[in-house]
Amino acid sequence: MKNRLFEAARKAMANSHSPYSSFPVGAAIVSTSGTVYSGCNIENASYPEGWCAETSAIAHMVTAGDTRIAEVLVLAEKKIKTTPCGGCRQRLAEFADADTPVHLCDANGVLETIRLGDLLPASFDLD
Repeated sequence: MKNRLFEAARKAMANSHSPYSSFPVGAAIVSTSGTVYSGCNIENASYPEGWCAETSAIAHMVTAGDTRIAEVLVLAEKKIKTTPCGGCRQRLAEFADADTPVHLCDANGVLETIRLGDLLPASFDLD
């Protein structure tokens, strides 16, 4: 599954719209149904209005009718082991649980896998 997620993130990253940061990112998630969704970062001249790659992947998942994330992979071509930003960590926590694996990569594949709960130990939830 990691290879499938890596390839989906790599292909998504190739479509990144990142003219302001020059920092393309791709993300791929697999839902509990087994479907892979990917996304890239999409920047905007009004910086807060852009979308992170993880946000794009989640949007594709929710649009398709899936609601739970089983696994996440993040890839950036200019930084090894890029982690989701704080906002994306919370967005991921909305659709995943603390034990959900998050794979961090370089250009060749997965370098480290960390639990979402370790990336965001005190996330907001319905409680």
